[in-house]
Amino acid sequence: MSHPSSESLPYHGLRLLAVHAHPDDESSKGAATTALYAERGARVMIATMTGGEAGDILNPALLQSPQAARDIAGLRRDEMARAAAELGAEHRWIGFVDSGLPEGDPAVETPHGCFYRTPTAVAARPLVHLIRSFRPHVVTTYDELGGYPHPDHIKTHEVTMAAVESAAHPEDNPELGEPWQVQKVYYNQDLSPTKWLIIHERMLADGLESPFGEMLERYRERADTRRTWLSTRIECREHFEQRDRALLAHATQIDPEGGFFTGAREASKKYWTSEEFELALDFTGRDPLDGAQEFVESDLFAGVIDDSGRRVPDTGPLGQGAREDEG
Repeated sequence: MSHPSSESLPYHGLRLLAVHAHPDDESSKGAATTALYAERGARVMIATMTGGEAGDILNPALLQSPQAARDIAGLRRDEMARAAAELGAEHRWIGFVDSGLPEGDPAVETPHGCFYRTPTAVAARPLVHLIRSFRPHVVTTYDELGGYPHPDHIKTHEVTMAAVESAAHPEDNPELGEPWQVQKVYYNQDLSPTKWLIIHERMLADGLESPFGEMLERYRERADTRRTWLSTRIECREHFEQRDRALLAHATQIDPEGGFFTGAREASKKYWTSEEFELALDFTGRDPLDGAQEFVESDLFAGVIDDSGRRVPDTGPLGQGAREDEG
């Protein structure tokens, strides 16, 4: 059986950079989208800001693991390599130290030298270098609240936005490479409260018990705190199993017999067939999208101009249709 060459795939020549805080974030947020674009020919790079050194062992089966006790950072590096391979993505460690999840003020309770306490301009430098060398057309990261209030997620937002801006300016850090303008930046909203509250209501309507429990109040509070614009829906159900295998590769963090994996993740397979993103920056030159409407895009690359000067269509099914001439 013959397989198509990479040049014949619809997203060949396009590049996506997904910036995450810790190993496993890439597999729990937007992972099926990553797998979809990689399968269709795009180069997808995952950048992980920290090593996840402060993560607890959340899988009871590994609580007595000698390797986990001796070298949790090394084990998480191995897990990350397996997850990236499962998703078909490239991967880079940015190199900062996990800040942990303090109960109080992270400015006081996080350790010196951790990612959260690193000045944003300093923390952005390695990401500027990666953007200028990889030259992504599209970048995904978290919103200003971090998606949820982990200090490393909030810092990832700040650092990513600063790096995207700096990478485009020739006078900023010229030693880090030739300037590159990212055309679109998205906030990953795969875990948006809107989504999970809708899934909860649909389960109740079907007479099923919701797995969300005490999380519902947190979802409602988050929904009231920030208006999330679900601008872009990526239909990717066919990659959900691949997404789940990538998440299970992070064996220290995922208990396959309980918690998020068997409850919320299984519910989403039945009641929600897509992953969502929020358009934050758009430098493609096309007309602005209607911010009052949800799901106005079905492709992260819509409107992007590739290296040959051809534009990805705004309309039509993901991956279908020829590129349009610029202008």
